[in-house]
Amino acid sequence: MSDRAAQAPGEGDEYGFDTRAVRAGFERTQYGEHTEPMFLTSSFVHDSAAHAAAKFAGEAEGFIYSRFGNPTVRLFEERLAALEGAEDCRATASGMSAIMSVLVSLTRAGDHVVCSQGVFGTTIQLFALFARYGIETTYVPLDDPAAWEAAIRPNTKLLFLETPSNPLTEVGDVRALAALARVRGIPLVVDNCFCTPALQRPLELGADIVVHSATKYLDGQGRVIGGAVLGSRKYVAEALQPVVRYCGPTLSAFNAWVLAKGLETLSVRMARHSENALAVARWLEARPEVERVRYPWLESHPQHALARAQQRAGGAVLAFDLKGADDAARKAAAWRVVDACRLLSITANLGDVKSTITHPASTTHSRMPAVARREAGIGEGMLRVAVGLEDPRDVCADLARGLAGQGV
Repeated sequence: MSDRAAQAPGEGDEYGFDTRAVRAGFERTQYGEHTEPMFLTSSFVHDSAAHAAAKFAGEAEGFIYSRFGNPTVRLFEERLAALEGAEDCRATASGMSAIMSVLVSLTRAGDHVVCSQGVFGTTIQLFALFARYGIETTYVPLDDPAAWEAAIRPNTKLLFLETPSNPLTEVGDVRALAALARVRGIPLVVDNCFCTPALQRPLELGADIVVHSATKYLDGQGRVIGGAVLGSRKYVAEALQPVVRYCGPTLSAFNAWVLAKGLETLSVRMARHSENALAVARWLEARPEVERVRYPWLESHPQHALARAQQRAGGAVLAFDLKGADDAARKAAAWRVVDACRLLSITANLGDVKSTITHPASTTHSRMPAVARREAGIGEGMLRVAVGLEDPRDVCADLARGLAGQGV
């Protein structure tokens, strides 16, 4: 490693966030490359039989097999850990495999989980799968710490929340829930997908574990799938690493390289996403066809003050509810807006530089029972927009095409 590479910033250094996003985790090889290399290899050779035995026994450092360790993947892990302020990180093949890995690492048959209502629909389905193995989940309102406390049982092994939530953009009080979890000796797990460490650092607010769908804003251009789990060095080494090693939710080296490069522009992208989303949210609030706009940086948001206290900006994602006489009318109105879009991409994915739109009740949350959707506040007239990096005036004009003539 060269002298300059030895000075690459990492977790705990004095360098600023943007410097860590560009430099952390990068150690040059003997070739002196200026950009990060990709190690596209399934396995790694050893100097001797004794060296191989020492590495397998954990007595010598070094990579063995890319299912559970690769230099390019490690670059991404170290860079993201530096941004989140975490002691360590393990990357996974997707955001869902990240959540799955946390569940496997912390629970066993007979255990219990408390989770916020209104989380991503697939997260709910994952928890339902774990019910097959005797792990029960109780859902509580995100913004009601008393409900969280009341739901905790002697066999509760973790508290899980998204903040802001998907798609309602509700904000959870991480500090309050962290204090509750600490008293009970239960890990608090926060999905930081919407904000990323550029806008929110849950570990600084008291959370124990952070999960990411790196597919979203960490990549930022809709190119690859990936996930990550961050926490203490002890948790990662003793609880999480065996899951990654033996279950194999492996992030590919190529995807890790793309994600590491995505982190380099994370700060500037999230700032512009937030600026654009606020402009679109304010425009939607003035539309007569819109009953309600959900975006944390709007003064009308019920947790606006809390969002200001624990986030640096509002993020890219907003949701809005259309007016209508009943569910059928609201759904028809929502679908007309979607179908009229010519600029916004009709896709359930988010985190892209391109703005996207979806109808959660019939896409991302369609597998939830209708009663559960209503209880979570996900109505038939709700649309979710992930505002990209286009001119926000063009995004508004595209939405106006479908809003016009709704008969309000």
